[in-house]
Amino acid sequence: MDYQFIAETDLFEGCTTRQTEEMLNCLGAQEKTFPKECMIYHTGEEVHHMGLLLSGGINIVRTDVWGNQNIIGHIAPGEVFAETYACISGEPLLADVVTVKPSEVLFLDVFKVMSTCASSCSHHQRLIRNLVTIMASKNLNLTQKINHITPKTIRERLLSYLSQEAVRQGKESFDIPFNRQQMADYLSVERSALSAELSKMQKEGLLTYQKNHFTLNG
Repeated sequence: MDYQFIAETDLFEGCTTRQTEEMLNCLGAQEKTFPKECMIYHTGEEVHHMGLLLSGGINIVRTDVWGNQNIIGHIAPGEVFAETYACISGEPLLADVVTVKPSEVLFLDVFKVMSTCASSCSHHQRLIRNLVTIMASKNLNLTQKINHITPKTIRERLLSYLSQEAVRQGKESFDIPFNRQQMADYLSVERSALSAELSKMQKEGLLTYQKNHFTLNG
C-alpha cells in the first residue's frame, strides 16, 4: 500500500505518512483492484464503505428506466466516492459507480472514520474535518454542474463547462477527464450534436481541441 500517496490526498491532508499508516491499520482499510468498465457499486445498493481511488478512473453514472445515461461526476486518483451515502444509514445509491480504466480503490468503513479511537484521536479529528470539507466541495461541484446544464443551447453549456475548467486548472490549455460520449452525457446533450457544435466553435476560432485536450482562444 502506497502510504505516501495516500497521505498526500485531500482526505489525509495534514497527516504524515507514519500517521496515515497508523490510522489505516486502525480503520481496517481494504485495498481492492477492479478492471475497466467494472461496476463497483450499483444503483439501489446500500453502502457502508466509502472509497478512496488510488489509481485509474471512475465515473458516477445515473441511468433512467429507458437506459439513458447521465454522468454525474468523475473521480480521479486521490479523490473519494460514496461517502455521502455511506454516512446515511439505509439510503440507497441513486447512481452507479463504474471504472473507466483499471483501478485500485481503498475502502474505508465510514462508521470507523467518524468515530474517534484512543490510539489515533488527534489525527482522527483532522481526518473527520477533511472529510467534511470534501463533502462540502462536492456539493459545490454539483451546483456548478447545474449551472452548466441550465443554458438551453449546446454552445452555452460547452462555454460554461470549458470556461470553468480553464479557471479551475489556471490555464487556457488543459485536459478534461471525459471522452466525447462522456462529455455529452455530463452536459445532457446528444453526442453528434455536441461534436458538431465543437467543430463549429473551432472553425470560428473560439477554441481548438484534440481528443480531450482543449485550448480556449480568448
